[in-house]
This record gives sequence, structure tokens and C-alpha cells, in this order.
Amino acid sequence: MHKTLENTRTKGADYDAVVVGAGFGGLYSIHKLRNEQGMNVKAYDSAGDVGGTWYWNRYPGALSDTESFVYRFSFDKKLLQRGRWKTRYLTQPEILEYMNEVADHLDLRRSYEFNTKVTAAHFDEATGLWKVTTDKGPSVTAKYLITGLGLLSATNLPKFKGIETFRGKILHTGAWPEGVDLTGKRVGVIGTGSTGVQVITATAPIAKHLTVFQRSAQYVVPIGNTPQDAETIASQKASYDEIWKQVKSSVVAFGFEESTVPAETATPEELERVFEAAWRRGGGFYFMFGTFCDIATSQVANDAAANFIKKKITHIVKDPEIAKKLTPKDIYAKRPLCGNDYYGVYNRDTVTLADVKADPIAEFTPTGIRLASGAEHELDVVIFATGFDAVDGNYTRIDMRGRNGVTLRDIWKDGPLGYLGMMETDFPNFFMILGPNGPFTNLPPSVETQVEWITDVIEMMEAKGLNSIEPTAAARDEWVGQCRTIADATLFPKAESWIFGANIPGKKNAVMFYMAGLGSYRNAINTVKDGGYQTLIFDQATEEVA
Repeated sequence: MHKTLENTRTKGADYDAVVVGAGFGGLYSIHKLRNEQGMNVKAYDSAGDVGGTWYWNRYPGALSDTESFVYRFSFDKKLLQRGRWKTRYLTQPEILEYMNEVADHLDLRRSYEFNTKVTAAHFDEATGLWKVTTDKGPSVTAKYLITGLGLLSATNLPKFKGIETFRGKILHTGAWPEGVDLTGKRVGVIGTGSTGVQVITATAPIAKHLTVFQRSAQYVVPIGNTPQDAETIASQKASYDEIWKQVKSSVVAFGFEESTVPAETATPEELERVFEAAWRRGGGFYFMFGTFCDIATSQVANDAAANFIKKKITHIVKDPEIAKKLTPKDIYAKRPLCGNDYYGVYNRDTVTLADVKADPIAEFTPTGIRLASGAEHELDVVIFATGFDAVDGNYTRIDMRGRNGVTLRDIWKDGPLGYLGMMETDFPNFFMILGPNGPFTNLPPSVETQVEWITDVIEMMEAKGLNSIEPTAAARDEWVGQCRTIADATLFPKAESWIFGANIPGKKNAVMFYMAGLGSYRNAINTVKDGGYQTLIFDQATEEVA
């Protein structure tokens, strides 16, 4: 049923809800609240149009490493059947085109103010409303505040001595300007995570010289971005009911069946056969979760996978010294990476690998970068592929205050908390999409899962005439403890990774994800809903709900 409502139903408020963000989460929230529930919604984004992360991440080689047929919304069958893709993975321009199509199809832009940054959001206990302030004018009030700020959008730009003296161009992959041409330039890339791998493989063939400043050697498998023929795409579209059922009950939600076979009990011949087939197929998450079921949990299995990749490095990289620098020394337990012949890049005469863990960056100079040893690299462009202050970074950069003026910065000073990855104690009627301690998966299905749960809660509140809702501290702490227990049952906490905040100097190691998979996560949040939201505090009508 499609309803429209021009007037705000919340007395004394400018809007029923304010939505922050124009990525997957923000777009779907507006559709659910405005188009389906008839609410008066105001939305903001600091970008010039829709796209969220994909509006800003325009760097060379940018693409999703989730397969094209599941890197999209599942709720609209018309959009699914109209979907267009040519290769296994979508490039950034294709993803942005898709998100623009979603916005057009559902008429979402009329709710947005673009080029507008939310600077503060304060809960007013006297009125029971959120007061949202932007950099563009007077504050607005609303009963509900929904934030789709993105897991990976608060850019991390490390500080280096002398950086202001560099006469060349400094770029960050997360805020890439239009019109940059790296052809024939001397380019330096700092960072070798997922983004770094994509930039490096895309830039190496066109740069006059590429210098990679590597702090940590990475496990990188081929991406396998093969063309998709019309018959394959038609088959996927015809099978969407089964596909989404599998995705939403799976662990990583990447559209493949996760393995149930342990590597611990496999023969050496079986290990070699399965890993080689996965290497040829391509896909980072597939290599970790589609081959064997225990790579993320068993040291024996993890060693088997790591050793296979290490052996590939020695076979691919011709210079033994460079191969040695590229060989990881830690366990295979970061975000799984994949790239287009990543290790082969270092066979080019025009590519230099600088190991900045052994020989750190001392300073920027007017003409490039000087290392601690005194070695100098002359550069025209320096690209920071240093990632993001992930998960909580965008929240702690906004002045967000709940009851009694408590700030998210204070509550999260020892690491982000959050209930179900969506709510926080003492922050009534506040919902985060992909907030701390939500699922570690392909994101669009997780976004849909959370937005549907959030909008169900709001619909229930409106139907019952409730004023406010927030989680109990006990429920929040129990959830965070559960996330820590699950994470500790894996090998991921043993590796230095942005997943636990290790890429930000001074940031405390903290659990930030629910790592038991999307299927388990959906069961957990639906249990809360089916149990009458017993873990949440309502206003004076609490008894009526329970």
C-alpha cells in the first residue's frame, strides 16, 4: 500500500523523521518511512547526490568485491529484473548508476537536501524530539532520527612531518576528486588494504612510476572479474527467490554456499585441489568461506590457506627479495582481499615496493617522501589508501547527545557499544544503520535487514501511540559481550586490522561486528521483535506493550 502524508503527524515537530545519508541505508529508509508508512521525512547528505560511499570512492579501480547479482536491493522485483551488469563484479560507476536508478524509481530525491552536513543532533527531553543542526541553516526537529552514515566513510588521513611542504598532489581514495589523470605520473600509494590493492593494480599500467609504501604485507587472491553472459544473468534473475532466501540465511551473504567441510581433516591433496580451484575462480570472501568452513576459526586450517597463498607469491613474483617483502608474516584473518594479478604488478620495472615497517616514512619533502634510512622517492602524486575510521568514526565526529546531554563520544570512549548494531542506551528514538556491532557481511542484505526491523519498530510505536524507545543498558552490554565472545571464537582478533580499529593511532582495540553471520543475526533481532521488544524501554505505555 502506498500512502502520502504532507503534514507531520508528530505534534510540535517539523518532521516525523530525519534520515542522514544517501547510501543504501538512507535510500531504503526513506522509501519505507515515506512511501510505505506515509511519514513526513527530511533527509540530508554532505554529497551532491545519492550514492553514499560510492559517491566519494571514485578512485581508479574502484569496484565491489561482492558479485553483481547480489550487490543490490532485494525488495523491489521490478528493479531486480531491470538490473544490468556485464561482469562478475560492479565497478564504481555502475554502482552509482544503479543507486541513481533506485532514487529515480522510488522518487527519493525530493526528501533530500544535498551538499548539507549534519553537525549536531541533540535529544530534547522536554519535547521528546531530536533537534538536528546542519551547516546550512536553522535546526529542524523530528521524533525519529535514523542515521545511515556508512561503515567506511570517515576518511583516515595519517599525519606526517612536512606533508604541507609537498608540491605535488595529495589525494585520499575516500574523497576522490573528478578529473584526476595519473597517466605518465610518478605516483606513490600509501596503504595496501582492499582499496590500496585496487588502486595499485589499476595505476601500475598507466603511471610513469609507481611506488607502493607497504606497512603490512597482505594475503591477496585473484578477483576473477570475468564477463557475465546473457544466459547466466537471465538464470540469476529467474532464481532470485531462491537466491535471496539463501543469502539471508547464510553467513557472509555473498551469494555462494559456504563450505561445511573442515580443512583440518582434509588431505594435502584435497587442500591443494580446493584452494587451486578457488584461486582460479576468484573472490576474496569465497576463498576464505567457500573453500573450507574452519579457515577463520582453526589455526591449522588458517595455516593451510595462508601457506597456499604464500606459495603463490613465490611462484608469481620473480625477484626473491620482493617476494619476501610481499609475504605476510601474520595470520590470514583480516578482511579477505582480492585483486587483478596483484602480485604480478611487482614484476614491472616501473613499480617499486617500499617496506615502511622496516624503513618507516620519516617525512614528506617538497618533491616526494624520505624514509628513515635516507632513501628518497620523488613523486608527483601521493595517494592515501589508508582507509577509514571505521564503524564509529562518523558518529564520534558529529556532536550527538542523548538524555542528560550524554554524548556518543563519552559512551564509546573505550570502544563503540550499540545494541543490535542499531540502537544505543540513553538515545531514544535513535536508529543506526550499520552501527557498531552489526553483521560482518555483504552490506545491502544487512542494510535491508536493519531498515526493515527499524521501520517495523517505528510502525509498532505509531500504532500504539508510544513516545519513545531505547535499549536497556543490560541488554546493550549483553549484546556487546556476545559480539566479543563470537569474535574471540575466531582468529580475526589476533590480526591487526581496521575491523578492530587498529588502523587509527590511539584507537583502542574493540569489537565492532557481530561475526556469527547474517542468518544468525536475523534470528537474533527477530527474537527481540517476536518477544515483544522486552529488551527495550518504552515510555509510560510500557506495560501496555509488554
